[in-house]
Amino acid sequence: MSSIRTLRTDVAIVGGGIVGSSAALALRQMGIGVALLERDLCGSRSSGVNFGGVRRQGRPLSQLPLAQRAHRIWGRLPSLLGTDGEYLRSGHFKIARSESDMASLERYRAQSLDFDLGLELISAARLRERCPWLGPRAVGGSLCVEDGQANPRLVSPAFALAAQRAGAQIFERHQVDEVAHDGAMFMLRSGNALEVHAPVLLNCAGAWSGPIATHFDEAVPLRSGNPVMVVTEPVPHFMDWSLGVEGGGIYGRQVARGNLVLGGGAGIAVDADRARAGSDAIATLAAQAIELLPALRHAHFIRTWSGTEGYLPDRQPVLGPSRTTPGLFHGFGFSGAGFQIGPGAGEVLAELVRDGHSSTPIDAFSIDRFFAEDKTPTSP
Repeated sequence: MSSIRTLRTDVAIVGGGIVGSSAALALRQMGIGVALLERDLCGSRSSGVNFGGVRRQGRPLSQLPLAQRAHRIWGRLPSLLGTDGEYLRSGHFKIARSESDMASLERYRAQSLDFDLGLELISAARLRERCPWLGPRAVGGSLCVEDGQANPRLVSPAFALAAQRAGAQIFERHQVDEVAHDGAMFMLRSGNALEVHAPVLLNCAGAWSGPIATHFDEAVPLRSGNPVMVVTEPVPHFMDWSLGVEGGGIYGRQVARGNLVLGGGAGIAVDADRARAGSDAIATLAAQAIELLPALRHAHFIRTWSGTEGYLPDRQPVLGPSRTTPGLFHGFGFSGAGFQIGPGAGEVLAELVRDGHSSTPIDAFSIDRFFAEDKTPTSP
């Protein structure tokens, strides 16, 4: 019977999605030792099954410094990862379907001016000229010309591969069965195969981060969500922009091969780890797609899927140090919007490890917000 392998390193990371893998890469670039444990394949969960939108537009203002940091990282993917991951700054267009939608987009542009997103509002008349392929429900919108799209099935694993090339020890198919802390060192155990000991632990396990936080007395209201995605057969190319809808709903992009990737609605959880796209959600998505993009009226869906993402009630991530345990840092709960900011979050976690603070403001993402003391005044 083989004995368990014991490994000591500077930083242990649980979760090989885009946040954990980019943190591993950033730490190695700082010369810090890393061991990353992923229970499946790196980038195979929400980081690999999402829509592939790489947008800053529409994010809460508190996320824009992090999104801008990530935007710079996305701009150097080929030199950083050795692949462009099909990343294109194709433009992201947020569609308005009413005058109140347009007013909301105008307010957002005014509020976000300090972040230099370069938002361009497009009126109905100009939109008809510029985008005759949009259906009549679109009455205008907002274009962020430098936002875009990428292939998550390429980008997310590429961060892990780049981290491995830089010297990170990556252990795929290593589920973490036990976590402990003796006051100085964390211990992670994966079955009878591996024990990792490190003074620093990064909790980047996505929708499965809750048990680790709970183990350290930081239970937060993290829930799972299951987005629905579909891909059409290739159709003649008509759309460069990645699309979203003000107020939420369908989103879409067309890839170079002509297929459209569309998303919207909620899937069906098969169990804690798996989900599928239900027929009702697919039918609703098809109707919305045809309404906004009439060219899809006769297109076939050739693939559908869902996944599991971690959501917090305020749709903001937890990113930063533990409130209970020195050396523990969290990076989870990105609520379906972590693909673009993931590389920035990874760099922030690496900075926190090395420096104890981040050059990017992250106070809005503190886990402390779920443990605010009751400030109700007591009776005299």
